[in-house]
Amino acid sequence: MRKTRLIGSLTAILVLGMASMALAAPGSPEAQAAGVWIFFGIAIACGFGIGVAAMGTGIGMGNAINGALQGTARNPEAGGKIMTTMIIGLALIESLCIYALVICFIMVFKIPDFASIIDKLF
Repeated sequence: MRKTRLIGSLTAILVLGMASMALAAPGSPEAQAAGVWIFFGIAIACGFGIGVAAMGTGIGMGNAINGALQGTARNPEAGGKIMTTMIIGLALIESLCIYALVICFIMVFKIPDFASIIDKLF
């Protein structure tokens, strides 16, 4: 359990650190010096963000379906209500992954032009 927490904490720090670099003001010296790292950092952060969101929603959906199937097996007459509630819950769980996708798209559009980064460096 401790290893999972450590990996989760390091991933969160990496994603938040790269996001803060990506949102730096375009004309600032920090943004010019870290241009290449911003380019790669955003790509890595988006990959981790979508991966973690997909993994979390997959686990959540699996648990929801497991609970609904066990409830239906114990009380078959309540299957209709259980199914309706499960589908609403799955839609809410899936919306979290869609929010992560939207945030990653916003970050991807913050990536500066790679040719202009190389021109500034050399």
